[in-house]
Amino acid sequence: QVQVVESGGGLVQAGGSLRLSCVASGSSFSVNTMGWYRQGPDNQRELVADITSGGTIYYADSVKGRFTISSGNAKNTVYLHMNSLKPEDTAVYYCNAKTVWNTYWGQGTQVTVSS
Repeated sequence: QVQVVESGGGLVQAGGSLRLSCVASGSSFSVNTMGWYRQGPDNQRELVADITSGGTIYYADSVKGRFTISSGNAKNTVYLHMNSLKPEDTAVYYCNAKTVWNTYWGQGTQVTVSS
């Protein structure tokens, strides 16, 4: 069974920074994409950024130039560096790990940006 665990959320003032971390463990299949999604007050879950095992990166337009996704040295580890945070970035952030056969989700970590 695959476990996906996020950490690093919290409360920060507008303009501040946070780093989210995610580790996926237990997969007997290669994880080919890891990404970050967020779900705000409107309850819509949106893709923020993801990175493939080949290094291809996607960013949502709303975070380009402010957020950076990167892979860690440890297997199936991914980080989301968030700079210049805005109140509209407030959401529960979920890590997602995809194999050929399945998609796995973490429990989510709250990010709150105060104005």
